[in-house]
Amino acid sequence: MSKIEIACFNPESAIIAFENGADRIELCDGLSEGGTTPGFEITKELRAQINIPIFVMIRPRGGDFTYSDEEFEQMKNDLTHLKSLKVDGFVFGILDANDEVNREQNRILVEMAAPFPCTFHRAFDRANDLKDSLEKVIDCGFKTILTSGQKPNVSEGKENLKKLVELSNGRIEILVGGGLRSSNIEEIRSLTKAGYFHSSAITDGGAFANADEVVALKTK
Repeated sequence: MSKIEIACFNPESAIIAFENGADRIELCDGLSEGGTTPGFEITKELRAQINIPIFVMIRPRGGDFTYSDEEFEQMKNDLTHLKSLKVDGFVFGILDANDEVNREQNRILVEMAAPFPCTFHRAFDRANDLKDSLEKVIDCGFKTILTSGQKPNVSEGKENLKKLVELSNGRIEILVGGGLRSSNIEEIRSLTKAGYFHSSAITDGGAFANADEVVALKTK
């Protein structure tokens, strides 16, 4: 049985995920932008309702992953405020203008988040060089990388995902996500040997997780 993180863009999805066996929630806003920082009140209310880990996205806008000084200050402020809610971890990723992992800024946020763990999100899939980026993310202190193997989805990226699991050698968790569904999780898991998987469990093109899909992801 796989460990499953469900990406939730609203509290309703998080409750569905929780009630149907998800191991962890990635809470975000901005579904159409691929995930942005969720609201303080929404996060606070959800924390009171569920007792599985909630990892919170810190991303001030959609688009690329290179941020202005003002945007970086906003990320620091958001992280500080959300940390006060006893969430369980944070999800972010910053690249520099050359699409390299921005060691300095990522490290600052990782240190601010302590003692809570941080996931480097799919900005990894825009970064240059698989192996070099992996080492930089580990060096910044992240505990997890959310990735589709630097390809548009996990099916296309499965060979790279396998390589990442091997290269990481237990130093960091490879969280497999991006087009992951109950229909392909068995194939991806057997090839990559990854242990943690990430999906929105949205099956109808809408905004809410599908309960049956959460169950299927968990039990496949």
